[in-house]
Amino acid sequence: MNSIFSQEVPLSWYLLLSAALFSLGVVGFLIKRNLITVFMSIELMLNGVNLSFVTFAHQWHAVKGQIFVFFVMTVAAAEAAVGLAIIIAVFRARATLAVDRIDLMKL
Repeated sequence: MNSIFSQEVPLSWYLLLSAALFSLGVVGFLIKRNLITVFMSIELMLNGVNLSFVTFAHQWHAVKGQIFVFFVMTVAAAEAAVGLAIIIAVFRARATLAVDRIDLMKL
């Protein structure tokens, strides 16, 4: 019994989704001026790269790609915690999250 649900999704679709996620992250990083949005764009780029790692690991039947994704997710979680703490500190000091108006190096 061959139905539409038993067919596999082509690997190219995963890679296209990965490229789309990464591209949206780059566009968000370059266009947006809010620090939170820039931070979320970086996370979106990391998730796009992780999806491509998992896709290639599945294609080549290798566990190395999935292990690397685990480490990237661990670093991304630590980066999220530290990044959000820095964003809160910047907001308390400057009362804005606009990237253009943050100048912490000046007194």
